[in-house]
Amino acid sequence: MGCCSSTEGKRDWEPLEDRSCTDIPWLIIFTLFCIGMACICGFTIATGGASRIISGYDSYGNICGQNNSKIEGVELSGRNMRENKYVFFLDPCNLDIINRKIKSIALCVSKCPATELKTLNDVKQFALNNGSELCTYDIKPGRYPSYPNKCPKLPVPPSKSIPLFHRCIPVDITCYAEFAQAFVTFVSDNSVLHRVVAGVMASKEIIMGLCLLALVLSLIMMVVIRYISKVLVWILTVLVVIGTIGGTGVLWWLYVDHRNALNSKTNTVFGREVGADNVKALLVYAIGATIFTVILLLVMFFMRKRVALTISLFHVAGKVFIHLPLLAVQPFWTFLCLMLFWVYWIAVLLFLGTAGTSVKNNSTNLVEYQMSGPLQYTVWYHAVGLIWISEFILAFQQMTIAGAVVTYYFTRNKSKMPATPILSAMLRTIRYHLGTIAKGSFIITLVKIPRLILTYIHSQLKGKENACARCMLKACVCCLWCLEKCLAYLNQNAYTATAINSTSFCTSARDAFVILVENALRVAAINTVGDFVLFLGKVLIVSCTAFAGVLALNYQREYTVWVLPLLIVSLFAFLVAHCFLSVFENVVDVLFLCFAIDSKYNDGSPGREYYMDKALMEFVENSKKMARHKGDDADGREMKSMARGGTLA
Repeated sequence: MGCCSSTEGKRDWEPLEDRSCTDIPWLIIFTLFCIGMACICGFTIATGGASRIISGYDSYGNICGQNNSKIEGVELSGRNMRENKYVFFLDPCNLDIINRKIKSIALCVSKCPATELKTLNDVKQFALNNGSELCTYDIKPGRYPSYPNKCPKLPVPPSKSIPLFHRCIPVDITCYAEFAQAFVTFVSDNSVLHRVVAGVMASKEIIMGLCLLALVLSLIMMVVIRYISKVLVWILTVLVVIGTIGGTGVLWWLYVDHRNALNSKTNTVFGREVGADNVKALLVYAIGATIFTVILLLVMFFMRKRVALTISLFHVAGKVFIHLPLLAVQPFWTFLCLMLFWVYWIAVLLFLGTAGTSVKNNSTNLVEYQMSGPLQYTVWYHAVGLIWISEFILAFQQMTIAGAVVTYYFTRNKSKMPATPILSAMLRTIRYHLGTIAKGSFIITLVKIPRLILTYIHSQLKGKENACARCMLKACVCCLWCLEKCLAYLNQNAYTATAINSTSFCTSARDAFVILVENALRVAAINTVGDFVLFLGKVLIVSCTAFAGVLALNYQREYTVWVLPLLIVSLFAFLVAHCFLSVFENVVDVLFLCFAIDSKYNDGSPGREYYMDKALMEFVENSKKMARHKGDDADGREMKSMARGGTLA
């Protein structure tokens, strides 16, 4: 990985001056862990788990398309299946929803029935004509009518084989609608499900067009925020103030109106009790809304001057995307890497399900595959790998974005930036900082695993545990979720500090934490105002996409069920908007840490010129003027111009 040994001592912030490898032991640990993941994959291949999934296997331990070895105690095992390459289920619609599998005897056949077989005589004739026996191996085709319990359930639906996986699947998947209905609770009958699916298939071109529209709107929003950030932030601030005060006033008015109505009207005993409960509820809501409004107004009053910093950072973030347009495609690369890894992970998980030793189930006389000893814990190792490596991929994106933005910020002459700053940041991360990413992602994994375990326990005990246990579980899950979010935010800033100073994870996290604590009010302003603005941007993109979807689907009135197409489009629009605006949010956070470091260690004097953009300089200049006006010289000396040769982007 290009790593080398280096000693690291305490030093001041020295942006981009030198590079050294960080957290090498954690890179070694992560590499060994990945080797372990590869060994699990190799184990499943060596024990036949991969071939059983890909080629298919019957209920007696025979792999289709191969010559098999005899399994002790299983009479129908050890058969030559080189000519029988497809898996056929006697009852393909007998689904086990809980265990997510088909509860049916599986056989290896040479051909899937392409037409419906209504009687056992048809099944016999199909076997004689095609050499594909659809009943158990111990029954000859001529005796099929005498053993209906060992033959497929009638009528046998027409089926075809799935490419690559060699399974005979019914052409008409109506029976699987019941499986889908177990998860889609709002579907009451098959006809509704069919209409919904038909609507999706008929409007697939519209869905694809609307998804492309969501992508374009997200890109436009990232550009627009730069130019209207100041107006947008103040409009949202005014709307929040009006909304909170107005909502509180409406609640008090409703409380007074309901109380007067309760006192003036003569109702039944039941009606008066209901009215009294409503009055009490409105009073509680009104008091709660009043407290919330007062706190919100006080916070906004004390933070009003710091909103200007959020506006300036949004403006500079827009410039960053103009200079580094490839930042916008980072979500695509990350998503592609995650999808490839998840496909690999699911494939290995399926292989593990059929790896191990063949064991006869005495109750069913069929073959099952079990792993004994330490090998049975490989599934848990594999599950940890899913979380850790996924977090590693996401952290790599954060480090890449941080490296590119740091290069942009601390390069005085923007014309001398690298030709491909994104690629340079990636290569720099791969060469020096993979260990830091591994350590940061492992910390998130340590918090996420117990949270997921508690969430699973809570879901399994739903309806069985008492109220106290349910409350404690929810509280633990909530605390772990909050801890995970706080650590994720600290990790992101630690990656930025590493990109700036090339320090280890712990050193970077400590330095970044100190900077954030020194600028706590500014952090609060950026995280509240900035996140709220970006959230409204997501809502706007989803709303526009959904509205366009309604207008487009209006031309297909014969398909009355619009629910699923609109849900698909809205969900995709939200995911796209979240990916793009999350990158924008990451850029703002990196810019803020760079700005805080710049304003702390530089003052504009010769030799200590600012790196910051003109918009941020104007913010600092205005802050100093206000400080001098109040007799407060806490922000330092008067700003001086940047050294000759520097340019303001």
